Amino acid sequence: MTKKQVFVTQPTLPPLEEFIPYLQKIWESKILTNGGPFHQDLERELCKYLGVKYLSLFTNGTIALITALQTLRITGEVITTPYSFVATAHSLLWNGIKPVFVDIDPDTLNLDPEKIEAAITPQTTAILPVHCYGHPCDVAKIEKIADTYGLKVIYDAAHAFGVKLESGSVLKYGDLSVLSFHATKVFNTFEGGAIICHNEKTKVRIDQLKNFGFVDEVTVVAPGINGKMSEFNAALGLLQLKGINKAIQERKIISEQYLAGLDNVKGVRCLSDSGEKVSNYSYFPILIQPDYPISRDALYQKMKDHGIHARRYFYPLISYFPMYRGMTSASPSNLPVAKRASDQVICLPIYPALQLSEVDQIIEIIRGR
Repeated sequence: MTKKQVFVTQPTLPPLEEFIPYLQKIWESKILTNGGPFHQDLERELCKYLGVKYLSLFTNGTIALITALQTLRITGEVITTPYSFVATAHSLLWNGIKPVFVDIDPDTLNLDPEKIEAAITPQTTAILPVHCYGHPCDVAKIEKIADTYGLKVIYDAAHAFGVKLESGSVLKYGDLSVLSFHATKVFNTFEGGAIICHNEKTKVRIDQLKNFGFVDEVTVVAPGINGKMSEFNAALGLLQLKGINKAIQERKIISEQYLAGLDNVKGVRCLSDSGEKVSNYSYFPILIQPDYPISRDALYQKMKDHGIHARRYFYPLISYFPMYRGMTSASPSNLPVAKRASDQVICLPIYPALQLSEVDQIIEIIRGR
């Protein structure tokens, strides 16, 4: 495997010849952005696929997170997880909001509902959980807490495209959910994102905020931002959507091969699979336990030496970085489960183009052979 570099993920790209007609339509229409026909088509098709009523496309998931907080006029303090990509907490700072970090559940690595209530203060206005690795949060418990204390809930659902519960799409929960369509995601538009909401009035406000706050040519009602998705990205999304079920099925096969090959390997813990109904197989994290023969970082380097570029998602914790570490809630003593997971995790390569023979080689390296 030293001749071929294998990365944790690679974007799924449609054949170029299939994309050419879309480019021709964009060229002929001369509509490059500002809610053009492909943008409108993709919003409609994603609503159908995801089983949601209202969806607003964005240029990326981070701008979508920032705008979601503005949409609900969130202020003060927001309870969130330290175990995520930095954009989760950064979106709060961009809005002048104080993140309050709460520890995670050891089994799911999602925000632990049992720790939320103790972190609520008179300044708390919302909860910002993450469906980590595409595994759903305990939405029922979080909803109960939010209702009890009058808090808003915005889900960072960057990993949760197409994820379902028995009651339907996980994106139906919370006041808003935010998706990322970055090139590394299960469904991608190169760069992109979306906010899912539950009523037309909220969608109107979201669409205004992502277009500088404009209502019409001469009326601006809010200090919005330029968060619009271009026609080029929307066209790519429409193409990607045609093959998304096949791509998820191919990821499932790889996930199952990893699970079988790493079963009973001493010192290697695979996160329990949420089951076919809810998983989109967006990531394959393993946790390297103290009884594994070498350290997590030594295994990480060993794989890199073999041309396998896995990732330590999420290391270090968000709470470790200088803009957060001075906060009381960022203390490692407040986040023991998150700290342990961050020190143990490696996300293995998983994407449709990954060959099963390559998966076997990765397994053999982890098994120490």
